[in-house]
This record gives sequence, structure tokens and C-alpha cells, in this order.
Amino acid sequence: MKVLVTGGAGYIGGVVTHALVEAGHQVVVLDDLSTGFADVVPAGIEFHQLSVHDVGQVLTPDAGFEGVLHFAGKIEVAESVAHPDLYWDVNVVGTIAVLAAIRAAGTPRLIFSSTGSMYDPAGAEAGGKLAEDAVVRPNNPYAATKLAVDLMLAGECGAFGLGAASLRYFNASGAVGPLGERHSPESHLIPIVLDVAAGRRDELMLYGDDYPTPDGTCVRDYIHVADLATAHLLALDAIKPGRHEIYNLGNGDGYSNKQVIEAVREVTGRPVPVKLSPRRPGDAAATVAASDKARRELGWRPARPQLHDIIADAWSFHQSAW
Repeated sequence: MKVLVTGGAGYIGGVVTHALVEAGHQVVVLDDLSTGFADVVPAGIEFHQLSVHDVGQVLTPDAGFEGVLHFAGKIEVAESVAHPDLYWDVNVVGTIAVLAAIRAAGTPRLIFSSTGSMYDPAGAEAGGKLAEDAVVRPNNPYAATKLAVDLMLAGECGAFGLGAASLRYFNASGAVGPLGERHSPESHLIPIVLDVAAGRRDELMLYGDDYPTPDGTCVRDYIHVADLATAHLLALDAIKPGRHEIYNLGNGDGYSNKQVIEAVREVTGRPVPVKLSPRRPGDAAATVAASDKARRELGWRPARPQLHDIIADAWSFHQSAW
């Protein structure tokens, strides 16, 4: 299948691009490199350094694309609060450009990189997990833009026959060989704790230890980026014309901040100094995915669900990347 990957030089987009190539797909990558890295793109792959707004220059009626995997977008929550206009422009207006090009080209499939952070944690089911029908209540512009696109896709599929899937990730983590997290600034817990273990940060700021969780710290669902990539390939094959499906992607197990810190100490064999700070506004006590739908409909099973394995892979990348 010939596919276009927007944002294919980024963290998750890059891992998925490599997985698509390994599976035998013909892949073209579009990325403006504002946060991505050209060395992530596999050698020999057609690459266009372009804004997502200019996707119509690549996704043309005569290009023969059979699918689009749309990762291009801004992802930093704090930045979205400070610059919401940027997030609406890139994440929403950029996606409108992608959809316009898809309609013009007659491309039948779209996979969208969405987020589980749009859910209201208070809407978790009895087991404390968030399913696809949980209440969505974005508390920042980043999550709001992702929800806006999910809503757009439902209408697009109904009106124009597009087959689409929104994959709502929880906390993408880990690495695949030389493909790992290189965000700047870094806002994700595991690479920040690894920075402390590596001596690149003096200490870890632990925000709150009085949450209603077993050890008082926030609980999150960490999913290996390789397992996310597998889900994308499965969803690409499962898409049906005229239907928009939403799939949560998580391990279904929650790990607390203290558990992450201790796992990093065990994996690295190094100390991780911690400084306790007050809670941050808006941090939920626990967010854990119910991914039953992806398991049932896509046949998806995380292959590396253990926190220790996720951190070990991230640590290997962390050491080689510096």
C-alpha cells in the first residue's frame, strides 16, 4: 500500500514509518522538521520538508496514495496554554488541509494520532479505566484541538465515505533502537527521570504526594512506542469506508510516579534525587486506558507492557543519543 506519513520525522511517527517500511508498504514522509529530525526518516524514503498546511503539494490526485497516517501536530500542553493560536492553526487548520487533499485525491484511508488526555478522569468505569465512551472534557488547548479533529473526522467519514481511525494514545514511552524521545523542551516523565539518572539534571521535581492513589503520587498508563506502531498497522488494514472508529491505546495498567522513579533506579543502577513540590493545577490523580476495543476489533496485544522493559529500552536510547 502506498501511504503518506505526515510528521514521520517525529518520535511516534518515525517509529511507525519504520514499521510500515518493514511491513512492505511504500512510504512517503512529510515533516517540517520543527520538532522532528531528518535522520529519523529511513534511508531511501521519499521525504518532503514541508508544512502540513502544504500537504496538497504531495498528496495529489495522480500520486496514487491509498492511505494517510497523520502525526503532524503540536503536542506540548504548556505551550498550548501559552500559544493556543499556534495549536489551533497547526493541529486543526493543518488537518483541514490534510482532509481537503484527501478528498481531492480520493484517498480512502486515514489514521489520526489522537490522545487519551482529552478524557475526564472522573468518567472512568468501575475498574478505574477510561473507555472510548468515557466523558471527554479537554482541560487545555492541546487536548481540545485533538478532540476537534476527532469530531471533524466523524463528519468527514459520514459525508464523503472516508474510512478513518482515531488512535487515542495514553503515555507513549520507550524506544526502538535509535528511535526515541528527543523533545525540546522535554515534558514527559520517563525521559526526565532518565536525565536525572544520567546526571543531566540535578534532581527530579515530584509534584504532589497526597493524591488518592496507593502511594500518593499520580498514576499513568505507559505504552511502548513499538506497541503503538503495531496498532497503526492493524488499524490501517481494518479501516472500513464511511466509518470513523476510535481506539484507546494503553496497557491497561497504571504506574505511579514513585514506581517510575524506582524502576529507573533499578534499570540504570544510578541514584535519582527527588525534590517534593506542590501539586500542579490540572494534574489528574490517575488515568488508565481501557483498550478492550482495540484488542477485540484489531487483534492488538501489547508485546512489551512491562514498565521495566519500557524504561530499559528508553535508557538504551538515552545513552546512545548523547
